[in-house]
Amino acid sequence: MTLHRLLARAGALALMLMVLAMNVFAQGKTVTGKVTDSKDGTPVANASVTIKGTSRGTTTDAGGNFRIAVDNNNAVLVISSVGFTEYELTVGAQTDLTISLSAAQGTLNEVVVVGYGTQRKRDLSGSVATVSSKDFVKGALQTPEQLIAGKVAGVQITPNSGAPGSGSRIRIRGGASLNASNDPLIVIDGVPVDNGGISGATNPLNLINPNDIETFTILKDPSAAAIYGSRASNGVILITTKKGKKGKTRFNFSAQGFVQTPSGKVDVLSAQDVRDIVNAKGTPAQVALLGKESTDWQDKIFRNAFAQDFNLSATGALGNGKLPFRLSGGYLNQDGILKTGNFQRLTGALNLNPSFFNNKLKVDLNLKGSRTTNFFANEGAIGNAITFDPTKPVNSSSKRYGGYWEWTDADGLPTQLSNRNPVGLLYNRDNTSEVYRSIGNIQFDYQLPFVKGLRANLNLGYDVSKGSGTNIVSDSAADTYRRKGNYNPYHQERTNKLMDFYFNYTSNIRAINSRVDFTAGTGYQDFEFYSYNFPDRRFNGSIVPESEPNFISQAPGYTLISYYGRLVYSLANKYTVTLNARTDGTSKFNKANRWGFFPSAAVAWQINEEEFLKNSKVVSNLKLRAGYGVTGQQDGIPFYAYIPVYGLSNNQAQYQLGNSFINLLRPSAYDVDLRWETTTNINAAIDFGFIDNRINGTVEGFIRKTEDLLSTVPISAGSNFTNQLFTNVGNIESKGLELTLNAVPVRSKNIEWEIGANFTYVVPKITNLLVNPDPNFTGVAVGGISGGTGNTIQRHIVGERPASFYVYKQVYDASSKPIEGLYEDLNRDGIINEKDLYIYQSPEAKYFLGITSNVTVNRFSAGFVMRGSIGNYMYDNLNSNNGVYRQVVNPLGFLANGTKDYLHTGFVNNQYFSDYYIKNASFLRMDNINFGYDAGEIAKNVRLRITANIQNVFVISKYGGLDPEIAGGIDNTIYPRPRTYVLGFNFDF
Repeated sequence: MTLHRLLARAGALALMLMVLAMNVFAQGKTVTGKVTDSKDGTPVANASVTIKGTSRGTTTDAGGNFRIAVDNNNAVLVISSVGFTEYELTVGAQTDLTISLSAAQGTLNEVVVVGYGTQRKRDLSGSVATVSSKDFVKGALQTPEQLIAGKVAGVQITPNSGAPGSGSRIRIRGGASLNASNDPLIVIDGVPVDNGGISGATNPLNLINPNDIETFTILKDPSAAAIYGSRASNGVILITTKKGKKGKTRFNFSAQGFVQTPSGKVDVLSAQDVRDIVNAKGTPAQVALLGKESTDWQDKIFRNAFAQDFNLSATGALGNGKLPFRLSGGYLNQDGILKTGNFQRLTGALNLNPSFFNNKLKVDLNLKGSRTTNFFANEGAIGNAITFDPTKPVNSSSKRYGGYWEWTDADGLPTQLSNRNPVGLLYNRDNTSEVYRSIGNIQFDYQLPFVKGLRANLNLGYDVSKGSGTNIVSDSAADTYRRKGNYNPYHQERTNKLMDFYFNYTSNIRAINSRVDFTAGTGYQDFEFYSYNFPDRRFNGSIVPESEPNFISQAPGYTLISYYGRLVYSLANKYTVTLNARTDGTSKFNKANRWGFFPSAAVAWQINEEEFLKNSKVVSNLKLRAGYGVTGQQDGIPFYAYIPVYGLSNNQAQYQLGNSFINLLRPSAYDVDLRWETTTNINAAIDFGFIDNRINGTVEGFIRKTEDLLSTVPISAGSNFTNQLFTNVGNIESKGLELTLNAVPVRSKNIEWEIGANFTYVVPKITNLLVNPDPNFTGVAVGGISGGTGNTIQRHIVGERPASFYVYKQVYDASSKPIEGLYEDLNRDGIINEKDLYIYQSPEAKYFLGITSNVTVNRFSAGFVMRGSIGNYMYDNLNSNNGVYRQVVNPLGFLANGTKDYLHTGFVNNQYFSDYYIKNASFLRMDNINFGYDAGEIAKNVRLRITANIQNVFVISKYGGLDPEIAGGIDNTIYPRPRTYVLGFNFDF
């Protein structure tokens, strides 16, 4: 072969190899990149990076970096992260990419979770508020609702207690009922959960790990909530948990340690105060009862409590990226500030969300499980610590009653009506429980091939909980000494099964510049409850005579069947009409009243899409909304209260036949016409945003009217089997205004300051309470108090706010000291009696607000959450019951302690119904102060963030009691809310 031919062939071969190499390179290459936040350039960790049209993808590491193999230069990468607008990028010839994501806040095409699916934010016409994980309240939060406290206008979250694991009272726009439930419907990942309590748990929501939650969406008005029909009168809270993401598996581990301290003590008389009072006014026999100690009983029962909270999660995709998953586990161990109390929670969650048939079929599997263990401290010790004689020691020389000092009578047995040693109450009782709960669902969403935009969705879910425990009181304990102790087991089960099926059709009709979103479906939900009855046992296990139950368990339950539909029509991205309708049938009512119909309609005008504002650099968003809707209520209704039934009498109402005692059957009251409680609502609002939404907010007004109130009211003698009947009677009307304002005053590469405020005004008024008018009707007595027998301090009265205080008008002397037993004769008949009682203030605030702020400077961050309440009043039951002379020197022959209010009033006897005890409880609470530092990458692919928090920092209030924030407005020996100091570490690797 000639040299010329050899060179020619070699050149041809080299050319072929070059072309092949170029072709191979064009067909496949590896691309690296970094994802940052456009506002400040900080890395966006755990962002999803996928190749459009495929199931392949990855996630960014703690530094925002990623690496992915693409087939060719035409590959399109889709980058997404919670809180940011999705971004698409064609790879082209680039191999090293820098991608900046913009915050999704205010983006009109942002998708928002609503009932049965999602909607574009621009298409929303109802009152919908969303809080995502990046905006949650920071700190050691044991229950989910605490994540949004103070964050949303119209949503009021009031802690029930400071006990570990205890929950909160949630009210959206103040609630809409009297006797039925005022709690909102809570839907977790598409499963409407059972809000009913379970034996052994203080709060049904504490079984959910807050660390697994991604977003809260609150549907506040019927035009948004009517799709849930019969259960949406009090609003709906949609909770979405965190999902799996395509890409390399990433792990996150967080650890928090925190200490809780008592935030204050009830102001009681000192031991010397008691001695001075008894020596000055007591008899020689009473003086002889004084002890020599100076015991602060509140110090003896409270402590500094420690807790730990650990969470580990893994997020990624299995099967070559085809099976995105998230797996998490958490462990919380929290002592209570009341000694002997402890709460432990072990949680696990799994999410799988694969896609099949070129993403036509999407499957979402959610499984959540928890086990909580409660060691309940005897909260009766709190009241006894306030009232037990401070001149007595904790322990006695005798070994009786557990070695604790107790009041005894002449035969050496515990005085039956005296208070008890608070330390003995704690350590002589062992009340423990275990509660298991699992919530799960699998949802199939299929894009039907024969009609573009038509989807079928099937959701199968469940909510199962089981609680059991044992309350054991030692046979040496003073409070059960005469009955030889106590051994009482308890057990309860609740089951909730769900099936929802709906079609959704979405289409952009370009010919008329319109968009249609239509949903229609049906649902079935079944609830079962089991309560097992056990005999009353002594400490040694023997059965207390006549306590053997006549049945093993109770199994009430009900079924709900529903049909629903929603149509959203949008024209030119400017004008939107939304129509909702739902019909529900429940087995709680008879056939004639079983079905309820709940419609709604709403309109919206996106003004900034009009030509005169479309290109405005000032107005980013301007939207008018108005809506009308009807929702229902059935929670809190006694089971089958429309059926005439006979019930077994209790053991105190038995008939003796020879030597046997037989429980009797007696008829129960019923109302065959019992029907739905319905709430109608008119809502109008304007949403606004200026300067690229750096200033944004909402002004919203509403009028709400509830009819056919489900309430227990007095009835004529002989008209039923009792003089009180649970029935439909009366109306409530509420008017309110909400204002939300958010701003970003400072935004630069290294510094950002965000501040937000929300304000709510709401006043409900009872407009009717009787089937037939009665001029002598003085309302329905509610609000039981301590002291006396069956005393109440509140009334439902027509023309007034629900549960307003009903009291006498106190007369004062020249020095503003209340005169004992002297009240104003308001009707001027010369007699002071119940006809002189009057309505004075309400426990519910007219105004409440929330203020949040967060500042980020380079790697440092700091923020706070404040909450305020204006116009709420409190009945000071602590002082009305304990601030009198007879409380200290008891006529039954023992000494006790009282509150220092006695030193001001000098009252000898209790004046329970004096308006002197109705106190202004308006407050401003610094709920949370938080600090954070991003330590960056401390090892290869390991990123650390350090946080610190203080919770319940301070309260500003005129109220002199322990806490001005008590649901229901009656202050009576609550478990005090602790102050909490938290240190946390978060590792991402």
